[in-house]
Amino acid sequence: MKMIQCVSPVNGALYAERPALSLEDAKAAAARARKAQKAWARRPLDERIALVLKGVARLNEMGDEVVTELAGQMGRPVKYGGEFKGFNERSNYMASIASDALAPLVIEDSAAFKRFIAREPHGVVLVIAPWNYPYMTAINAVAPALIAGNTVILKHASQTLLAGERLARAFHEAGVPEDVFANLFLDHDTTASLIGDRQFDFINFTGSVEGGRAIERAAAGTFTGIGLELGGKDPGYVMADADLDAAVDTLMDGATFNSGQCCCGIERIYVHDSLYEAFVEKSVAWVSNYRLGDPLDPQTTLGPMAHRRFAATVREQIAEAVAKGARTLVDPQLFPQDDGGAYLAPQILVDVDHSMTIMREETFGPAVGIMKVRDDAEAVQLMNDSRYGLTVSLWTRDSERAARLGQELETGTVFMNRADYLDPALCWTGVKETGRGGSLSVIGFHNLTRPKSYHLKRAG
Repeated sequence: MKMIQCVSPVNGALYAERPALSLEDAKAAAARARKAQKAWARRPLDERIALVLKGVARLNEMGDEVVTELAGQMGRPVKYGGEFKGFNERSNYMASIASDALAPLVIEDSAAFKRFIAREPHGVVLVIAPWNYPYMTAINAVAPALIAGNTVILKHASQTLLAGERLARAFHEAGVPEDVFANLFLDHDTTASLIGDRQFDFINFTGSVEGGRAIERAAAGTFTGIGLELGGKDPGYVMADADLDAAVDTLMDGATFNSGQCCCGIERIYVHDSLYEAFVEKSVAWVSNYRLGDPLDPQTTLGPMAHRRFAATVREQIAEAVAKGARTLVDPQLFPQDDGGAYLAPQILVDVDHSMTIMREETFGPAVGIMKVRDDAEAVQLMNDSRYGLTVSLWTRDSERAARLGQELETGTVFMNRADYLDPALCWTGVKETGRGGSLSVIGFHNLTRPKSYHLKRAG
Protein backbone atom coordinates (compact mmCIF):
# COMPACT_ATOMS: atom_id res chain seq x y z
CA MET A 1 0.00 0.00 0.00
CA LYS A 2 1.38 3.40 -0.97
CA MET A 3 1.70 5.81 1.94
CA ILE A 4 1.56 9.60 1.75
CA GLN A 5 4.07 10.95 4.25
CA CYS A 6 4.84 14.23 5.99
CA VAL A 7 8.44 14.60 7.12
CA SER A 8 8.74 17.31 9.76
CA PRO A 9 11.22 20.12 9.04
CA VAL A 10 11.69 20.51 12.79
CA ASN A 11 13.83 17.38 13.13
CA GLY A 12 13.65 15.50 9.82
CA ALA A 13 11.54 12.74 11.34
CA LEU A 14 8.36 11.23 9.94
CA TYR A 15 5.55 13.31 11.42
CA ALA A 16 2.48 11.62 9.95
CA GLU A 17 1.46 9.27 7.17
CA ARG A 18 -1.77 8.10 5.63
CA PRO A 19 -2.50 5.40 3.03
CA ALA A 20 -3.19 6.74 -0.45
CA LEU A 21 -6.61 5.79 -1.80
CA SER A 22 -6.70 3.39 -4.70
CA LEU A 23 -8.19 4.68 -7.94
CA GLU A 24 -11.23 2.48 -7.40
CA ASP A 25 -11.85 3.80 -3.88
CA ALA A 26 -11.25 7.37 -5.02
CA LYS A 27 -13.81 7.02 -7.81
CA ALA A 28 -16.29 5.62 -5.29
CA ALA A 29 -15.75 8.69 -3.07
CA ALA A 30 -16.26 11.00 -6.05
CA ALA A 31 -19.44 9.13 -6.94
CA ARG A 32 -20.77 9.59 -3.42
CA ALA A 33 -20.02 13.31 -3.64
CA ARG A 34 -21.90 13.52 -6.93
CA LYS A 35 -24.87 11.65 -5.52
CA ALA A 36 -24.99 13.97 -2.49
CA GLN A 37 -24.70 17.19 -4.47
CA LYS A 38 -28.30 17.65 -5.63
CA ALA A 39 -29.73 17.25 -2.15
CA TRP A 40 -27.12 19.63 -0.73
CA ALA A 41 -27.91 22.25 -3.38
CA ARG A 42 -31.64 21.95 -2.59
CA ARG A 43 -31.04 22.94 1.00
CA PRO A 44 -31.91 26.59 1.66
CA LEU A 45 -28.97 28.95 1.18
CA ASP A 46 -29.23 30.16 4.78
CA GLU A 47 -28.91 26.58 6.00
CA ARG A 48 -25.78 25.93 3.91
CA ILE A 49 -24.25 29.18 5.17
CA ALA A 50 -25.01 28.29 8.79
CA LEU A 51 -23.41 24.85 8.47
CA VAL A 52 -20.27 26.26 6.86
CA LEU A 53 -19.93 28.87 9.61
CA LYS A 54 -20.41 26.17 12.24
CA GLY A 55 -17.56 24.28 10.61
CA VAL A 56 -15.40 27.37 10.76
CA ALA A 57 -16.25 27.85 14.44
CA ARG A 58 -15.50 24.21 15.20
CA LEU A 59 -12.03 24.50 13.68
CA ASN A 60 -11.39 27.55 15.87
CA GLU A 61 -12.20 25.39 18.89
CA MET A 62 -9.37 23.07 17.82
CA GLY A 63 -6.89 25.96 17.96
CA ASP A 64 -4.25 24.43 20.23
CA GLU A 65 -4.00 21.27 18.15
CA VAL A 66 -4.00 23.21 14.87
CA VAL A 67 -1.13 25.49 15.93
CA THR A 68 1.03 22.63 17.20
CA GLU A 69 0.39 20.54 14.11
CA LEU A 70 1.30 23.44 11.82
CA ALA A 71 4.65 23.82 13.60
CA GLY A 72 5.33 20.11 13.29
CA GLN A 73 4.24 19.75 9.69
CA MET A 74 5.64 22.89 8.01
CA GLY A 75 7.63 24.75 10.63
CA ARG A 76 5.63 27.90 11.43
CA PRO A 77 6.44 29.10 14.97
CA VAL A 78 3.72 28.57 17.56
CA LYS A 79 4.33 32.20 18.60
CA TYR A 80 2.19 33.32 15.66
CA GLY A 81 -0.75 31.06 16.42
CA GLY A 82 -2.76 29.53 13.60
CA GLU A 83 -4.28 31.10 10.54
CA PHE A 84 -7.54 31.89 12.25
CA LYS A 85 -7.67 35.62 11.59
CA GLY A 86 -7.53 35.24 7.80
CA PHE A 87 -9.43 31.96 7.87
CA ASN A 88 -12.34 33.54 9.74
CA GLU A 89 -12.25 36.81 7.80
CA ARG A 90 -12.48 35.07 4.45
CA SER A 91 -15.18 32.56 5.35
CA ASN A 92 -17.28 35.13 7.20
CA TYR A 93 -17.07 37.65 4.38
CA MET A 94 -18.05 35.11 1.73
CA ALA A 95 -20.98 34.04 3.89
CA SER A 96 -22.07 37.66 4.28
CA ILE A 97 -22.23 38.34 0.52
CA ALA A 98 -23.57 34.97 -0.60
CA SER A 99 -27.21 36.00 -0.86
CA ASP A 100 -26.45 38.95 -3.14
CA ALA A 101 -23.65 37.25 -5.08
CA LEU A 102 -25.77 34.21 -5.91
CA ALA A 103 -29.02 36.10 -6.55
CA PRO A 104 -30.46 35.91 -10.08
CA LEU A 105 -29.76 38.80 -12.42
CA VAL A 106 -33.27 39.86 -13.42
CA ILE A 107 -33.51 41.33 -16.91
CA GLU A 108 -37.28 41.58 -17.18
CA ASP A 109 -40.23 40.72 -14.98
CA SER A 110 -43.29 42.00 -16.87
CA ALA A 111 -46.73 40.79 -17.79
CA ALA A 112 -45.27 39.32 -20.98
CA PHE A 113 -41.91 37.87 -19.94
CA LYS A 114 -39.75 36.86 -17.06
CA ARG A 115 -36.10 36.81 -18.08
CA PHE A 116 -33.21 36.26 -15.70
CA ILE A 117 -29.78 34.69 -15.32
CA ALA A 118 -29.42 32.30 -12.39
CA ARG A 119 -26.23 31.02 -10.75
CA GLU A 120 -26.05 27.24 -10.48
CA PRO A 121 -23.42 25.14 -8.71
CA HIS A 122 -20.97 23.30 -10.95
CA GLY A 123 -21.50 20.03 -9.10
CA VAL A 124 -18.42 18.36 -7.59
CA VAL A 125 -15.50 20.71 -6.93
CA LEU A 126 -11.97 19.44 -6.39
CA VAL A 127 -9.85 21.71 -4.19
CA ILE A 128 -6.11 21.04 -4.23
CA ALA A 129 -4.55 23.08 -1.42
CA PRO A 130 -0.88 23.92 -0.69
CA TRP A 131 1.13 23.55 2.51
CA ASN A 132 2.30 27.13 3.12
CA TYR A 133 -1.03 28.42 4.50
CA PRO A 134 -2.97 25.16 4.52
CA TYR A 135 -6.16 26.45 6.14
CA MET A 136 -6.49 29.90 4.59
CA THR A 137 -5.76 28.71 1.06
CA ALA A 138 -8.21 25.82 1.37
CA ILE A 139 -11.04 27.92 2.79
CA ASN A 140 -10.77 30.36 -0.13
CA ALA A 141 -12.52 27.75 -2.26
CA VAL A 142 -14.07 25.33 0.25
CA ALA A 143 -16.37 27.85 1.96
CA PRO A 144 -17.84 29.54 -1.15
CA ALA A 145 -18.06 26.24 -3.04
CA LEU A 146 -20.13 24.66 -0.29
CA ILE A 147 -22.23 27.77 0.23
CA ALA A 148 -22.99 27.88 -3.51
CA GLY A 149 -24.34 24.31 -3.42
CA ASN A 150 -21.38 22.31 -4.68
CA THR A 151 -19.99 19.27 -2.96
CA VAL A 152 -16.26 19.45 -2.31
CA ILE A 153 -13.42 16.97 -2.40
CA LEU A 154 -10.26 18.32 -0.77
CA LYS A 155 -6.83 16.99 -1.63
CA HIS A 156 -4.22 18.57 0.58
CA ALA A 157 -0.46 18.78 0.13
CA SER A 158 1.46 15.90 1.69
CA GLN A 159 3.51 18.36 3.76
CA THR A 160 0.32 19.35 5.62
CA LEU A 161 -1.73 16.20 5.21
CA LEU A 162 -3.23 16.54 8.69
CA ALA A 163 -4.69 19.98 7.81
CA GLY A 164 -7.15 18.57 5.32
CA GLU A 165 -8.12 15.81 7.70
CA ARG A 166 -8.69 18.24 10.55
CA LEU A 167 -10.65 20.70 8.38
CA ALA A 168 -12.99 17.95 7.21
CA ARG A 169 -13.38 16.66 10.76
CA ALA A 170 -14.38 20.15 11.98
CA PHE A 171 -17.00 20.53 9.26
CA HIS A 172 -18.41 17.03 9.81
CA GLU A 173 -18.69 17.62 13.56
CA ALA A 174 -20.54 20.84 12.73
CA GLY A 175 -23.11 18.94 10.68
CA VAL A 176 -21.85 19.10 7.10
CA PRO A 177 -22.46 15.60 5.66
CA GLU A 178 -19.33 13.53 5.01
CA ASP A 179 -20.16 13.02 1.33
CA VAL A 180 -20.73 16.75 0.88
CA PHE A 181 -17.20 17.61 2.05
CA ALA A 182 -14.63 14.84 1.83
CA ASN A 183 -10.89 14.98 2.44
CA LEU A 184 -9.09 12.36 0.35
CA PHE A 185 -5.47 11.20 0.45
CA LEU A 186 -4.53 10.94 -3.22
CA ASP A 187 -1.25 10.52 -5.05
CA HIS A 188 -0.52 12.48 -8.23
CA ASP A 189 -1.34 9.65 -10.65
CA THR A 190 -4.70 8.91 -9.06
CA THR A 191 -5.57 12.62 -9.04
CA ALA A 192 -4.69 12.92 -12.72
CA SER A 193 -6.77 9.86 -13.56
CA LEU A 194 -9.80 11.23 -11.72
CA ILE A 195 -9.50 14.56 -13.52
CA GLY A 196 -9.09 12.89 -16.91
CA ASP A 197 -12.13 10.72 -16.22
CA ARG A 198 -14.28 13.83 -15.61
CA GLN A 199 -14.97 12.99 -12.00
CA PHE A 200 -15.05 16.70 -11.17
CA ASP A 201 -16.96 19.66 -12.55
CA PHE A 202 -14.52 22.33 -11.40
CA ILE A 203 -10.94 22.23 -10.11
CA ASN A 204 -9.32 24.85 -7.88
CA PHE A 205 -5.56 24.41 -7.60
CA THR A 206 -3.03 26.45 -5.62
CA GLY A 207 0.58 25.44 -6.08
CA SER A 208 3.54 25.51 -8.41
CA VAL A 209 3.57 26.42 -12.08
CA GLU A 210 4.53 22.86 -12.97
CA GLY A 211 1.67 21.59 -10.82
CA GLY A 212 -0.70 23.87 -12.73
CA ARG A 213 0.57 22.52 -16.02
CA ALA A 214 0.01 18.97 -14.78
CA ILE A 215 -3.60 19.86 -13.90
CA GLU A 216 -4.18 21.37 -17.33
CA ARG A 217 -2.69 18.31 -19.05
CA ALA A 218 -4.87 15.97 -17.01
CA ALA A 219 -7.99 18.02 -17.79
CA ALA A 220 -7.25 18.48 -21.50
CA GLY A 221 -10.31 17.66 -23.58
CA THR A 222 -12.64 17.27 -20.60
CA PHE A 223 -13.77 20.93 -20.68
CA THR A 224 -13.62 20.97 -16.88
CA GLY A 225 -13.39 24.47 -15.45
CA ILE A 226 -10.09 25.25 -13.75
CA GLY A 227 -8.89 27.97 -11.39
CA LEU A 228 -5.13 28.20 -10.92
CA GLU A 229 -3.04 30.22 -8.47
CA LEU A 230 0.56 29.37 -9.24
CA GLY A 231 3.99 30.94 -8.75
CA GLY A 232 4.88 34.52 -7.98
CA LYS A 233 7.74 36.98 -7.80
CA ASP A 234 5.93 39.91 -6.24
CA PRO A 235 7.75 43.27 -6.28
CA GLY A 236 7.71 46.26 -3.97
CA TYR A 237 8.48 49.78 -5.19
CA VAL A 238 9.48 52.48 -2.68
CA MET A 239 9.07 55.97 -4.14
CA ALA A 240 10.83 59.12 -2.98
CA ASP A 241 7.79 60.32 -0.99
CA ALA A 242 7.23 57.02 0.83
CA ASP A 243 6.95 56.63 4.60
CA LEU A 244 10.34 54.97 4.94
CA ASP A 245 9.87 53.22 8.28
CA ALA A 246 6.45 51.89 7.32
CA ALA A 247 7.83 50.62 4.00
CA VAL A 248 10.72 48.82 5.71
CA ASP A 249 8.47 47.24 8.32
CA THR A 250 5.85 45.99 5.89
CA LEU A 251 8.12 44.93 3.02
CA MET A 252 10.60 43.10 5.25
CA ASP A 253 7.76 41.32 6.99
CA GLY A 254 6.29 40.49 3.60
CA ALA A 255 9.63 39.11 2.44
CA THR A 256 10.46 36.96 5.46
CA PHE A 257 7.33 36.06 7.48
CA ASN A 258 6.56 32.33 7.44
CA SER A 259 10.20 31.89 6.32
CA GLY A 260 9.28 33.70 3.10
CA GLN A 261 6.84 30.96 2.14
CA CYS A 262 3.93 33.19 1.15
CA CYS A 263 2.05 33.17 -2.15
CA CYS A 264 2.08 36.97 -2.23
CA GLY A 265 5.30 37.48 -0.29
CA ILE A 266 7.66 40.25 -1.39
CA GLU A 267 10.45 38.71 -3.46
CA ARG A 268 12.17 41.75 -5.01
CA ILE A 269 12.29 45.42 -4.04
CA TYR A 270 13.01 48.55 -6.08
CA VAL A 271 13.83 51.74 -4.16
CA HIS A 272 14.18 55.30 -5.47
CA ASP A 273 17.83 56.31 -5.28
CA SER A 274 17.10 59.11 -2.78
CA LEU A 275 15.91 56.56 -0.17
CA TYR A 276 17.97 53.56 -1.21
CA GLU A 277 20.81 53.69 1.33
CA ALA A 278 18.51 54.42 4.26
CA PHE A 279 16.04 51.73 3.19
CA VAL A 280 18.77 49.09 2.92
CA GLU A 281 20.33 50.01 6.27
CA LYS A 282 16.99 49.89 8.10
CA SER A 283 16.00 46.65 6.36
CA VAL A 284 19.17 44.85 7.42
CA ALA A 285 18.61 45.95 11.02
CA TRP A 286 14.97 44.80 10.84
CA VAL A 287 15.78 41.34 9.50
CA SER A 288 18.71 40.85 11.87
CA ASN A 289 16.32 40.84 14.83
CA TYR A 290 14.79 37.47 13.91
CA ARG A 291 15.34 34.51 16.20
CA LEU A 292 15.76 31.36 14.14
CA GLY A 293 15.00 28.09 15.90
CA ASP A 294 12.60 25.37 16.94
CA PRO A 295 9.06 26.49 15.99
CA LEU A 296 7.69 24.85 19.13
CA ASP A 297 9.72 27.29 21.26
CA PRO A 298 7.50 30.34 22.03
CA GLN A 299 10.56 32.62 21.69
CA THR A 300 11.25 31.56 18.09
CA THR A 301 10.24 34.11 15.48
CA LEU A 302 11.59 32.33 12.38
CA GLY A 303 11.14 28.59 11.99
CA PRO A 304 12.63 26.16 9.51
CA MET A 305 11.49 26.09 5.92
CA ALA A 306 8.93 23.38 5.24
CA HIS A 307 11.49 21.06 3.62
CA ARG A 308 15.25 21.03 3.30
CA ARG A 309 14.96 20.95 -0.51
CA PHE A 310 13.09 24.27 -0.43
CA ALA A 311 15.90 25.79 1.65
CA ALA A 312 18.43 24.34 -0.80
CA THR A 313 16.77 26.26 -3.64
CA VAL A 314 17.11 29.53 -1.71
CA ARG A 315 20.77 28.84 -0.94
CA GLU A 316 21.43 28.07 -4.61
CA GLN A 317 19.84 31.36 -5.69
CA ILE A 318 21.89 33.31 -3.16
CA ALA A 319 25.13 31.58 -4.19
CA GLU A 320 24.48 32.21 -7.89
CA ALA A 321 23.75 35.88 -7.23
CA VAL A 322 26.93 36.30 -5.19
CA ALA A 323 28.95 34.60 -7.94
CA LYS A 324 27.58 37.20 -10.35
CA GLY A 325 28.51 40.14 -8.13
CA ALA A 326 25.73 40.50 -5.56
CA ARG A 327 26.51 41.17 -1.90
CA THR A 328 24.80 39.67 1.13
CA LEU A 329 24.28 42.06 4.04
CA VAL A 330 22.85 40.00 6.91
CA ASP A 331 25.57 38.61 9.17
CA PRO A 332 25.27 34.79 9.23
CA GLN A 333 26.85 34.70 12.70
CA LEU A 334 23.60 36.14 14.03
CA PHE A 335 21.92 32.87 13.07
CA PRO A 336 24.01 29.94 14.34
CA GLN A 337 20.92 27.74 14.07
CA ASP A 338 21.29 27.73 10.25
CA ASP A 339 22.18 24.07 9.83
CA GLY A 340 22.54 23.87 6.06
CA GLY A 341 19.24 21.98 6.02
CA ALA A 342 15.71 23.23 6.62
CA TYR A 343 16.84 25.90 9.10
CA LEU A 344 17.84 28.88 6.97
CA ALA A 345 18.96 32.36 8.02
CA PRO A 346 17.20 35.32 6.38
CA GLN A 347 19.20 37.30 3.85
CA ILE A 348 19.17 40.62 1.99
CA LEU A 349 21.11 41.06 -1.23
CA VAL A 350 22.20 44.23 -3.01
CA ASP A 351 24.10 44.85 -6.23
CA VAL A 352 21.57 42.53 -7.83
CA ASP A 353 20.13 42.66 -11.35
CA HIS A 354 17.75 40.69 -13.52
CA SER A 355 20.45 38.41 -14.86
CA MET A 356 20.27 36.69 -11.46
CA THR A 357 17.79 33.94 -10.70
CA ILE A 358 16.94 35.47 -7.33
CA MET A 359 15.43 38.47 -9.16
CA ARG A 360 13.60 36.41 -11.79
CA GLU A 361 12.44 33.07 -10.42
CA GLU A 362 10.31 32.33 -7.40
CA THR A 363 12.45 32.08 -4.26
CA PHE A 364 9.75 31.22 -1.71
CA GLY A 365 12.18 31.71 1.14
CA PRO A 366 13.46 34.42 3.52
CA ALA A 367 15.78 36.13 1.04
CA VAL A 368 15.16 39.26 -1.02
CA GLY A 369 17.12 41.39 -3.47
CA ILE A 370 16.97 45.20 -3.41
CA MET A 371 17.70 47.38 -6.45
CA LYS A 372 18.08 51.15 -6.84
CA VAL A 373 15.90 52.87 -9.48
CA ARG A 374 15.86 56.38 -10.96
CA ASP A 375 12.17 56.91 -11.61
CA ASP A 376 8.73 55.37 -12.14
CA ALA A 377 9.47 54.35 -15.71
CA GLU A 378 12.47 52.25 -14.70
CA ALA A 379 10.57 50.76 -11.77
CA VAL A 380 7.59 49.78 -13.93
CA GLN A 381 9.85 48.22 -16.54
CA LEU A 382 11.61 46.12 -13.89
CA MET A 383 8.42 45.13 -12.08
CA ASN A 384 6.91 43.93 -15.37
CA ASP A 385 10.08 42.04 -16.27
CA SER A 386 8.73 38.79 -14.86
CA ARG A 387 6.83 35.76 -16.06
CA TYR A 388 4.65 36.03 -12.95
CA GLY A 389 2.02 38.53 -11.80
CA LEU A 390 0.14 38.18 -8.51
CA THR A 391 0.60 41.40 -6.50
CA VAL A 392 2.62 44.63 -6.55
CA SER A 393 3.27 46.79 -3.49
CA LEU A 394 3.64 50.53 -4.18
CA TRP A 395 4.89 52.94 -1.50
CA THR A 396 3.90 56.58 -1.93
CA ARG A 397 1.69 59.22 -0.35
CA ASP A 398 0.00 59.89 -3.71
CA SER A 399 -2.91 57.53 -4.39
CA GLU A 400 -3.51 58.93 -7.86
CA ARG A 401 0.08 58.19 -8.77
CA ALA A 402 -0.29 54.66 -7.45
CA ALA A 403 -3.47 54.12 -9.45
CA ARG A 404 -1.80 55.51 -12.57
CA LEU A 405 1.15 53.16 -12.20
CA GLY A 406 -1.21 50.30 -11.47
CA GLN A 407 -2.67 50.63 -14.95
CA GLU A 408 0.78 49.93 -16.38
CA LEU A 409 1.59 46.97 -14.15
CA GLU A 410 1.03 43.36 -15.19
CA THR A 411 -0.39 42.03 -11.96
CA GLY A 412 -3.52 40.71 -10.30
CA THR A 413 -3.56 43.12 -7.34
CA VAL A 414 -2.08 46.58 -6.80
CA PHE A 415 -1.36 47.49 -3.18
CA MET A 416 -0.49 50.95 -1.95
CA ASN A 417 1.30 51.17 1.41
CA ARG A 418 0.64 47.56 2.29
CA ALA A 419 1.64 44.12 1.09
CA ASP A 420 1.17 40.40 1.60
CA TYR A 421 -2.53 40.59 2.39
CA LEU A 422 -5.58 39.00 0.87
CA ASP A 423 -8.72 41.15 0.97
CA PRO A 424 -11.73 38.82 0.68
CA ALA A 425 -13.84 41.62 -0.80
CA LEU A 426 -11.48 41.83 -3.79
CA CYS A 427 -10.87 39.15 -6.37
CA TRP A 428 -7.69 37.17 -5.72
CA THR A 429 -6.29 36.60 -9.18
CA GLY A 430 -3.09 36.54 -11.19
CA VAL A 431 -1.76 37.02 -14.70
CA LYS A 432 0.88 35.35 -16.86
CA GLU A 433 2.32 32.21 -15.24
CA THR A 434 0.76 33.04 -11.90
CA GLY A 435 -2.40 31.49 -13.29
CA ARG A 436 -5.98 32.24 -14.23
CA GLY A 437 -9.39 32.53 -12.68
CA GLY A 438 -10.08 34.19 -9.35
CA SER A 439 -11.17 33.37 -5.84
CA LEU A 440 -13.08 35.24 -3.12
CA SER A 441 -15.26 38.33 -3.65
CA VAL A 442 -18.41 38.20 -5.77
CA ILE A 443 -16.26 36.97 -8.64
CA GLY A 444 -15.17 33.99 -6.56
CA PHE A 445 -18.79 32.91 -6.25
CA HIS A 446 -19.27 33.38 -9.98
CA ASN A 447 -16.27 31.18 -10.73
CA LEU A 448 -17.66 28.43 -8.49
CA THR A 449 -21.03 28.51 -10.24
CA ARG A 450 -22.25 28.61 -13.81
CA PRO A 451 -24.80 30.93 -15.39
CA LYS A 452 -28.14 29.52 -16.49
CA SER A 453 -30.48 31.74 -18.51
CA TYR A 454 -34.26 31.64 -18.18
CA HIS A 455 -36.49 33.13 -20.89
CA LEU A 456 -40.08 32.60 -19.72
CA LYS A 457 -42.95 33.83 -21.87
CA ARG A 458 -46.08 34.17 -19.84
CA ALA A 459 -49.22 32.51 -21.23
CA GLY A 460 -51.91 34.79 -22.67
